[in-house]
Amino acid sequence: MIIGIVGLGLIGGSMAKSIKSRTAHTVYGTDLNSETMTMARMCGAMDAPLTEENLPQCDVLLVAIRPAAAVEWVERNAERISKSAMVVDLCGVKRQVVEGIAPIAQRRGFAYIGGHPMAGKERGGFTAATDDLFVGASMILTPDQRTDMQLLETLKTLFLDIGFAGLTFSDPEEHDRIIAFTSQLAHIVSSAYVKSPEAQRRRGFSAGSFRDMTRVARLDEDMWTELFLDDADYLTGELKVLIGHLNEYLDALEARDAEKLHALLKDGREKKATAGGN
Repeated sequence: MIIGIVGLGLIGGSMAKSIKSRTAHTVYGTDLNSETMTMARMCGAMDAPLTEENLPQCDVLLVAIRPAAAVEWVERNAERISKSAMVVDLCGVKRQVVEGIAPIAQRRGFAYIGGHPMAGKERGGFTAATDDLFVGASMILTPDQRTDMQLLETLKTLFLDIGFAGLTFSDPEEHDRIIAFTSQLAHIVSSAYVKSPEAQRRRGFSAGSFRDMTRVARLDEDMWTELFLDDADYLTGELKVLIGHLNEYLDALEARDAEKLHALLKDGREKKATAGGN
């Protein structure tokens, strides 16, 4: 297959590197950064730049840029996308993107499905991209009633070939509701936590807990501002729940209430055991 990749940052760049190192597919790539384009060609992450001329040749298009830009790119290039192609966006929110791209795909006659690879790093950009980023990860897809099962099988084979452990199917609403808790809230908590003055005085006093809590504070504020605002309804709800729970701990500590504090900690431990995961 010929696979076009729009955006060669951490996710798009890792897609390109993974596809080239693990499959025999041809990759055309494009990025606004000319240095990134040069590096991608030199390291073999793509066979050629994705252009207006070769765009119609693509069997699969992976759009790995920010949500608003993804919709704008598809709208601007819709007439050049083959009617036999499958377009997959790789954005971190789904409602806004699916609502923007799905009508374009239906109008122009090509297939489209929303996607979100559940993998990442605290550092972005092509230089952070690797060919093993997706190994063992889950690929979320949001098929709808128009999704062709044969094309879905093609995507499944592609994603499994480049290392994903499996596919998770969702709808845009469920995706955004759950991702507000599992991803976005964690980034906000980390960003807020590291702002304590003690963070600058912690040397010699920190270990794994501090690293775990602060790792994702090293984020791309431009991208995450857009993601947070696109999912603001669900994210504000999760923040209110968290603040409510934090206030329970605060009240117990201020009251020096050992029994209440013990109960809160026990409840958290038991809920962690029920939730599972790392």
